[in-house]
Amino acid sequence: MRIERIWAMPNKNTFDIKPIKQLILEEMGGLHELWIDPFANKNKLATVTNDLNPAFDTDFHMDALDFVKRFGDASVHGVLWDPPYSARQIAECYHGFGIPVCQETTQGSFYSNLKKEFGRIVRPGGKVISCSWNSGGVGKKFGFDIIRILLVPHGSWKNDTIVTVEKRM
Repeated sequence: MRIERIWAMPNKNTFDIKPIKQLILEEMGGLHELWIDPFANKNKLATVTNDLNPAFDTDFHMDALDFVKRFGDASVHGVLWDPPYSARQIAECYHGFGIPVCQETTQGSFYSNLKKEFGRIVRPGGKVISCSWNSGGVGKKFGFDIIRILLVPHGSWKNDTIVTVEKRM
C-alpha cells in the first residue's frame, strides 16, 4: 500500500485541491473507460456525472443511490466518491430538493447501500477513489483492497482530507 502526505489549502470543491486532482488523474490513467461520480457537484473528471442539485451541469440529477443502480454488474471501471459526510453537509446538499434531512438520509446505511452497489457495478481490477475524513473507503466486505492513501492536511484546526484508492478484487 502506498501512503502519501501532501499539504494543500482547503477547497470546498475537493477535486480542485491540487494533490487530490493529481492523484485522481494518475489513478484514472488517462483511460477512456467508464468512470462515474454520484456526487459530482461542479466536477467533470468522470465520464458520467450526477448531482442532486440541478444548478450543476451534470449528466443526471438523481439521488446518488438511484443513479448508481442504473449501471449493470461489473460495467464500471471506476467511481469517484466524494459524498457529503457531516449532517451539515447533507443538509446543504438536500435543502430545497424535496428530500428531508432526517435519520434515513444521515445514517450509515445510506453509505453502506452505495458501497454494496459499488461492489456490484465496479469490474474486477476497477477502482473506487474515496474522499473523506477517514480511510474507511468501500472495504473488503464489498470486494475492495486499499492500494493507496493520500493524507492532505490543510493546517490549523481544519480536518485533513483522506483520499483512499481501492481496487476491486
